[in-house]
Amino acid sequence: MTGAAPPPDTGPGGRAEPAIGRHRWLAWAWLVIVLATVAHNGWIWFVERRVPETDILALLPAEERDRAVNVAIARVADVAQQRVVVLIGHRDWARARRAADAYRQVLDRHREWFTPDTGPARDQARALDPWWARRGALLSAADRRALQSGTADSLAQSALRTLNSPLGMGRMGAWQDDPFGLFGHWLQARAAETPVRPADGALRVADGDVAFVLLPLSLSAQAFSLHAQQAVVPVLDSARAAAMNAEPGTRVVAAGLVLFAADAAQRANREVSIIGWGSLAGIVLLMWFTFRSLWPIGMVVISLAVGTVGALSVCALLFDKLHFITLVFGASLVGVAEDYGILYLCQRIDAQQSAWATMRAVLPGLLFALLTTVVAYLALALTPFPGLRQMAAFAGAGLIFAWISVAVWFPRLERRPLRATGFSAWLGATRARWPRLRLNGATLIAATLASVAIGAGLVRLTTNDDIRQLNYAPPALVDAQREVGRILRAPAPSQFFVVRGPSEQGVLAREEALRVTLDSLVAAGALTGYHAVSAWVPSLAQQARDRALVVANLLAPAGPLDRLASALGEGAAWTRAARQRLTPDSTPLTIDFWRTAAVSEPYRQLWLGPVDGRWATVVAVRGVDAANLATLRYVADAVPDVIWVDKVADVSALLGRYRRLMGWVVVASYAALLVLILPRYGRSAWRVVAPSIVGSLFALAVFGWLGQPVQLFHVLALLLIFGSGVDYGIFLQEHAMPRRRHKAWIAVVLSAASTSLSFGLLGLSATPALRTFGVTLLLGIGSVTLIAPCFCTVDGNPAPAA
Repeated sequence: MTGAAPPPDTGPGGRAEPAIGRHRWLAWAWLVIVLATVAHNGWIWFVERRVPETDILALLPAEERDRAVNVAIARVADVAQQRVVVLIGHRDWARARRAADAYRQVLDRHREWFTPDTGPARDQARALDPWWARRGALLSAADRRALQSGTADSLAQSALRTLNSPLGMGRMGAWQDDPFGLFGHWLQARAAETPVRPADGALRVADGDVAFVLLPLSLSAQAFSLHAQQAVVPVLDSARAAAMNAEPGTRVVAAGLVLFAADAAQRANREVSIIGWGSLAGIVLLMWFTFRSLWPIGMVVISLAVGTVGALSVCALLFDKLHFITLVFGASLVGVAEDYGILYLCQRIDAQQSAWATMRAVLPGLLFALLTTVVAYLALALTPFPGLRQMAAFAGAGLIFAWISVAVWFPRLERRPLRATGFSAWLGATRARWPRLRLNGATLIAATLASVAIGAGLVRLTTNDDIRQLNYAPPALVDAQREVGRILRAPAPSQFFVVRGPSEQGVLAREEALRVTLDSLVAAGALTGYHAVSAWVPSLAQQARDRALVVANLLAPAGPLDRLASALGEGAAWTRAARQRLTPDSTPLTIDFWRTAAVSEPYRQLWLGPVDGRWATVVAVRGVDAANLATLRYVADAVPDVIWVDKVADVSALLGRYRRLMGWVVVASYAALLVLILPRYGRSAWRVVAPSIVGSLFALAVFGWLGQPVQLFHVLALLLIFGSGVDYGIFLQEHAMPRRRHKAWIAVVLSAASTSLSFGLLGLSATPALRTFGVTLLLGIGSVTLIAPCFCTVDGNPAPAA
């Protein structure tokens, strides 16, 4: 052990430290700023009551494409966010209805959160009255072809067959009101769009021998609201239990974005606790073994707390919402921010100079370490990914707050040198036994073997940018979502056509042209169906053509109507009355009328209206699979003003582009760092960056050997390997002289161990993006730590001796 330490405010020669007086005001000023930051956090979390964002897609940038497409994606997503679909089934329809009634009774007590909507099931006939009144202007594609090519006799015979089998199709009104079945055929085409049918005042859908009651629910709050999730999910669970208790054997299947969002929020809370507290516990244990004192542990905890509070405050000022992945990522910030405090504290072990002298000695290294890490986060902040910018702001601000706390507070908080412990003495002594790269045969062999192993892994490396790798959903929720989609024959929510036109009528006409091709794909079995606004509201031009077709081909003298009357033995009076009933109403159907009708409720999101001076609609398709994607893209290219949207494929392609971009950002970061440190380290500058480069290549090689494809978050982890790994290179290079390097080595090992623990815990995350990030960092940081001492010089420290 060393002798007595010098007085706390004096240097080695007993002289007063002038820095103490000059910098005392900095410590107090920083305290005021920190207290203001704490107050700001209290305001945003307890007064404004901000809640984290849980939508994984909020991490991604807005796509650079036609604005109508972005509006369509947002409209479809908004509807999906507010919708919960519940199927309550039983083999006995009456028992299914009773179970559904029990389910509704629970919901009726919570109308503040959602309301059931049975739509046209309440009064189907009344809902369809306006279409029935205009039945002469509504023709199915098959009837349109029949009127254009059929003979008068064949059309009359078809009407007679309909009369002889009145139950063969759905109809409204009496047979004589629609003897040729035109409206019945049109109604059948609309009914084919969904398996749901009104029955006994409910919506009924069958799946094999099970009859389900369909309950579409509309949320009154945002699905990503934590408050709504905490209230809605228990209500749905209670309603499920009530239905199953009312009728044993009842099946209840629920699907909705709020269920996924609630699971993601609960998972985020668990992971923040595990990662944050786990990291903190690991750091406390490491510090205790090293210093055997609670005081240095408290100092590091203070710097980490200030860093976290500062990061939250800065992000609250810069962003409207804080994403839960940012919080999980930020929880691992403790694995980096403690580096600065640990380096200072390790230099205080058996120190013979004052606290301020030690700080002056380590300050250049600390400053370079902060600058290099901030360079890495600045590169993240320059990306177009909102989530990455937020992570960069959180981490960068947190590190700056922690760094300032160390620089201005630690010399005042700690004025007595720390005593070496058995663990710190042993750990520091291992530095002397660490191998060093030299121009000799052993180094050449080691370098060759490492290059072969890393190179073999890198050539096996593949990429996969599928966005579905970024998120995790419980299999039970995924299975329920798929089952609901299968039973309801719902269209793909992320794959659809966007149709544009110069006017309201122009876009309907474009849609009708697209439907001709889609009808042929449905007939060929390439699709199972589609939903389009023009199927309910034909363009005015199409309505006029259909009216003219009915008048000319059905009602003309000696035409099908007259021949039908003759076959029935009816006279002129019957014919005149029938002709009057069948003459199409000249009042057209309009979009404004359709949007207010009850039958349009399931389809209203398809109408986008005017977007940037043009009109747009969505055509949703059913039965999309990998085999027909190329055909659907070809259809969009062949029909003017039609765009095929495949959200999963488009976002995945976007991730691929930014994976390549971020790869170049990593390379540019190393280049910028070399320029930054070259004046200080000269020809030894490469020794600072080489460990990080080798560690990054090693991590990628491991994934190549394991056959795991690389995606964006692997590359983002490389950026942080750069930031942390270069810190270690700087610490070791700054303190390379024999009498100081063992302390720097203790600091590097402690920092690397806590960082590996923090990011290693990210590897436990159920979110694939975070898990990938954590495992990559664990491999990279671990390898950097092991090889960094091998690249250091024995002496030649550019920093002044202390």
